[in-house]
Amino acid sequence: MKRLVIFDLDGTLLNTIEDLGHAANHALEQHGFATHTIASYRFFVGNGVKRLITRVLPEEHRSDEVVAALLRDFKAYYDEHCCEFTKPYNGIAELLQDLHDRDVRCAVASNKYQSATEAIIAHYFPGVEFVAVEGQREGVNPKPDPSSVFAILARARTPKAEVLYVGDSGVDMETARRACIDSAGVTWGFRPEKELVEYHAGTIVHRPIDILDLL
Repeated sequence: MKRLVIFDLDGTLLNTIEDLGHAANHALEQHGFATHTIASYRFFVGNGVKRLITRVLPEEHRSDEVVAALLRDFKAYYDEHCCEFTKPYNGIAELLQDLHDRDVRCAVASNKYQSATEAIIAHYFPGVEFVAVEGQREGVNPKPDPSSVFAILARARTPKAEVLYVGDSGVDMETARRACIDSAGVTWGFRPEKELVEYHAGTIVHRPIDILDLL
């Protein structure tokens, strides 16, 4: 029996790709670099915003100084515009309510920086009582390092056998593997199902409601 479900955020609970893409393109434009199509951003995201900025830059311009400058512009823009196009995936609100009704607790483990993670969760899920919301923090390695998951487990005091990790990417599946907890890969997010298979997803689900069958 699962008593705790840990969700990835981007590509799992929320479709954030358009706001992320606009923020990154804004930062690129501010420094005279070519922008990218919004659709292409689903292959750039997943390892935190610093890695995102590094990936969207031309390879010859990926110095620490340039990345830091674009990162500042990205965050300034994203902090103001992170909720313009973002929306929950169909069925997510109902899933979270069903989990609450079954006394299954929920948490979030994201590679999005902490302040943005908290702001977005508060905006889109104001009535959901997450046991923990873990974003990327200074001094804490991003996923697939399992540190954020371990922080959630310490707060929730839930045995690993009673925990399910849900995400849309290979990074998420690897995070669950390193944390030694069961995983479910979702196909409605940013990455193809093939990636979930390659990273040994414990189960693959195609609709949020299907997660209830894994409890």
